[in-house]
Amino acid sequence: DQFVESGGGLVQPGGSLTLSCVGSGFPFSDEIMTWHRQPPGKALEWVATLWPGGALMYSDSVRGRFTASRDNDKNTVYLQMNMMKPEDTAVYYCQKVGSTTWGQGTQVTVSS
Repeated sequence: DQFVESGGGLVQPGGSLTLSCVGSGFPFSDEIMTWHRQPPGKALEWVATLWPGGALMYSDSVRGRFTASRDNDKNTVYLQMNMMKPEDTAVYYCQKVGSTTWGQGTQVTVSS
């Protein structure tokens, strides 16, 4: 399994950013995908889950602000982040449920 995240950067509070993650080495369209993040100095935390059939689930901290989606033709999952807060600052990762592999992540910093 391989995961390549991109799209991170610096954004002001209240701003928006969209992350992408390309997965390879497995049948992408059949797999449950997740987004996680690791804030500085803190443990990894779950952000969202995307089921193959389109169902979605979000953590309480991002529900209503973040929207996850997937394009199975491109082996890609996305995380649209709106109304961003300083506490969203973290390295963001995607992963396939059951995988032990992590990508390099993409850094998101929310600061004025």
